[in-house]
Amino acid sequence: MTQNRRTAVVTGGIGGIGTVICQRLAKDGHQVVATYHPSEEDKLGEWSKAQEALDLEIGLIGGDVSSAEDGARMMSEVEQRFGPVDILVNCAGITRDGTMKRMVAEQWDAVIQTNLNSVFYITKPVWEGMLERGYGRVINISSLNGQRGQFGQANYSAAKAGMHGFTMALAQEGAAKGITVNTVSPGYVKTAMTDAIREDIREAIVGGIPMRRMALPEEIASAVAFLAGDDQAYITGANIPINGGLFMH
Repeated sequence: MTQNRRTAVVTGGIGGIGTVICQRLAKDGHQVVATYHPSEEDKLGEWSKAQEALDLEIGLIGGDVSSAEDGARMMSEVEQRFGPVDILVNCAGITRDGTMKRMVAEQWDAVIQTNLNSVFYITKPVWEGMLERGYGRVINISSLNGQRGQFGQANYSAAKAGMHGFTMALAQEGAAKGITVNTVSPGYVKTAMTDAIREDIREAIVGGIPMRRMALPEEIASAVAFLAGDDQAYITGANIPINGGLFMH
């Protein structure tokens, strides 16, 4: 149990990693709100039942994080319904992979809008309130590929690298006001998405990881919960890699 009950928002909160982050923060005693894209509404009933089965109460609010206008509307609705946001986890993300030769502008724009621009669109509406209250935790979920790059992911790698640049700059703005801003950069994580990878390819990926396994979503959530704690007031501007030794820097 954390020192104080805080209001936490997790964008992309009904995804594989986002769900487990929501669960961990709720178990730590926080009031948690998961955001979802309007196209995901058909998943909400089953998702909510799964949380209720764990005796967890997690709020849900829909919105498009890639839109400045809808992002601001969504966060305003969050604060009207649940109160001021103390903890923000920017976890929403997509992939639109392709080599530079084949990548089109729509693929580039979609990933930059959803994975990078959204971090500004969603953080901006709650930032002033954090400054006024003298407390805040902003945690940006980046990626191993934002640190080392990845073939066929110029858009994704650029967006994820940009997230940490945002983290470092905003950390300096919030440091004297009791706000920490940090990045968590997972490597390969065991989710439904990675389970769907062809077995021989998945085995090759795992074979290249020094720990010889993928991360569990709970291990990502643990790092987020650590950074979200009241007593982690002196870690800011950091990028915490969780990749099993696949990339060391």
